[in-house]
Amino acid sequence: MRIRERIVVDTGVLISRLLLPKSVPGQAVSKAVKHAQLLVSTATLEELTDVLSRPRFDPYVTVAERQKFLRLLGRLVEQVPIIHRIEACRDPKDDKFLELAINGRADVIVTGDDDLLTLSPYRGVPIVTPADYVVRDRPRMLL
Repeated sequence: MRIRERIVVDTGVLISRLLLPKSVPGQAVSKAVKHAQLLVSTATLEELTDVLSRPRFDPYVTVAERQKFLRLLGRLVEQVPIIHRIEACRDPKDDKFLELAINGRADVIVTGDDDLLTLSPYRGVPIVTPADYVVRDRPRMLL
């Protein structure tokens, strides 16, 4: 049986995908959806929902479009329970992505956040920019 590569995509990259689907972050998310298994936790999903509910997005995308995005994403992701807590990032709000990667046995974290990128690799998990992820070889199928 083949298992797809397991990917953590941070909130900023997902929002970029919604706002600018053809952007590099948008391409990274599209590649991950097509070739890998996206992972989320309750905390990462709550952050995404919270950020998307902010009025600053009103000029760019309707509330209905944001809700549709969240529903579609919910169908594509694997929700990972967080058992092991991590405190490693200089911005504690970003620890949730490290927790998700470690608890979810992720193969890579995709982010534009320097606080996370400076930790790469974290416990053997590469942390890459959307641009680096887009140009990576097609994600490998793991046995």
